Amino acid sequence: MSNANDSGAPAKHGAVCWNELNVHDVERAKTFYSQTLGWSFDGTPMAGVTYWIISSQGARVGGMFEMKAPELESVPEHWLTYIGVDDVDARLEKARAAGATICKDAFEIPGVGRMAVLQQPGGAFVAWMTPKPPGA
Repeated sequence: MSNANDSGAPAKHGAVCWNELNVHDVERAKTFYSQTLGWSFDGTPMAGVTYWIISSQGARVGGMFEMKAPELESVPEHWLTYIGVDDVDARLEKARAAGATICKDAFEIPGVGRMAVLQQPGGAFVAWMTPKPPGA
């Protein structure tokens, strides 16, 4: 997971800052995207699992997470978009007041930032993240 775009600038409030593919079969997804789009994948350990950084022609374009936990067995494979926000905790309160369902309360990802997952009133899922400032 990245906390900045490829220029090294921090994510701007309200801007998409990351896309993540959540799958049940990493090797199948890697094969599909490498054969169809030419993507490459670099595994990195994160919280006891391997997180896969997705690159296209040398540029980071997203990440991939394998849904191995038993509680994720029935969750369909999906893309999750991350939007950078100035204060994820404060923004979650605004989202809740505006009718969102908080699916995963804010938590820290060491070296990356603070994030949460919510479902907007229309049903779509999205992640919001307050990235760590570069060098922090």
